[in-house]
Amino acid sequence: MIWFTADLHFGHESVIKMQNRPFKDYRDMDDALIHHINECVGPNDRLFILGDVSHHITVGETNALVKRLHGRKYLLLGNHDMTGEPEKCQYDESLFEYVGYYKKMNANNMNIIMMHFPMLSWPKAMAGSVMLHGHIHSGPEYNEANIKAGIRRYDVGVDANNYYPVSIEQVKQWAEQTPVSITSRENLYIPGVWTAEPVSLGRFEEEHPDRKLVVYDSNENRELTEYHDEETLKKKIKDAHSIRDGFWKVTI
Repeated sequence: MIWFTADLHFGHESVIKMQNRPFKDYRDMDDALIHHINECVGPNDRLFILGDVSHHITVGETNALVKRLHGRKYLLLGNHDMTGEPEKCQYDESLFEYVGYYKKMNANNMNIIMMHFPMLSWPKAMAGSVMLHGHIHSGPEYNEANIKAGIRRYDVGVDANNYYPVSIEQVKQWAEQTPVSITSRENLYIPGVWTAEPVSLGRFEEEHPDRKLVVYDSNENRELTEYHDEETLKKKIKDAHSIRDGFWKVTI
């Protein structure tokens, strides 16, 4: 079986109040989240953790908590997991079978795209592929709203799933309720959301003078915020119109 989770935030006392999590303190939260995962995940199951394993505890403490989790673990790096080096996490990488920012997978007759951050556009979106993510700490209403909107984007974070992991079967059932809706290009330009949609920088600046595009270079593990003209951008990105090396993000 394949399972997904995100935004565990082991050790993060403040997240209990910020997200109204039903735990008395972070130790209670850590134990409960581990128990919920181990209730579901078998020793040979695959567990994809889509970022933000811990916050405000040491690397050693995090490693000890990860070791308690059942399954073969795969980590999609979140903003609290990074070291500043490309494709590197803070934790003991030998605990994971995969560490990276972005992963594609075909399972249960679904094309699945995984990343910590939600994306507005992703490969084969119009053909029905599913985008799994964390980061936004939504409630269950987010995934329900996406069914109605025809958006196959699912928050696998614990805050959206009653503090339990999500099975591939749950994703399949949810996707079957979510007919694909064609999204207009204008809707791809919402501030703060990643997209792999090809964008013309010149056209974007003309149509949206109040916003700017930021490119996140997954090879260099940083945002390229200082490149404002298309020619300079092309020097840093192999092709400024197909974005093979990173993801666009719209900011104010």
